[in-house]
Amino acid sequence: MKWKTLASEYVYKVKWFTARKDTCEKPDGSIVNDYYVLEFPEWATALAITEEGEVLMVKQYRQALGEVCIELPGGCVDDTDGTYKDGIRRELLEETGYAFETVHYLGKTSPNPSTNSNLMHMFIATGGKKVQEQQLDENEDIEVLKLSMAELQQLIEEKRIIQSMHITTIFYALRYLDKLKYNT
Repeated sequence: MKWKTLASEYVYKVKWFTARKDTCEKPDGSIVNDYYVLEFPEWATALAITEEGEVLMVKQYRQALGEVCIELPGGCVDDTDGTYKDGIRRELLEETGYAFETVHYLGKTSPNPSTNSNLMHMFIATGGKKVQEQQLDENEDIEVLKLSMAELQQLIEEKRIIQSMHITTIFYALRYLDKLKYNT
């Protein structure tokens, strides 16, 4: 089922986004021209829980949707991050000002495997303690929300968390915490 890449050409390239045009050969020998792939850095996100048991969420404007969204903290894993875990620890600290006692890897998910080359690495962070003020990037304006587990579940019920990869991370984190039950 795998395709063979015959040629690749970069049509746009900046720090956080690259567009590539591939020419591919399918197993049956047919050629696929002009298949566009979007390259992004790897991403990391976490369900972050403080020492007091509060869930940290972030609220920020998202230009592509034109909406203010409630999301999990996280972002791009930088070249300076040694591991994905280092990346999420840095992102949590920058966006929320909290450092976490434990960060556990939950797995990975794809934002869109038909067009995007990167993955989102999912974590649960526990034992969070405020150690500094936010250190936001130039275009970031992030409000930190502290929620109870019941308030998080209410946001889910009301379908107010629309970032699909964040909902996926929440799902795996709730399973890890044994707070998600299956009816069998």
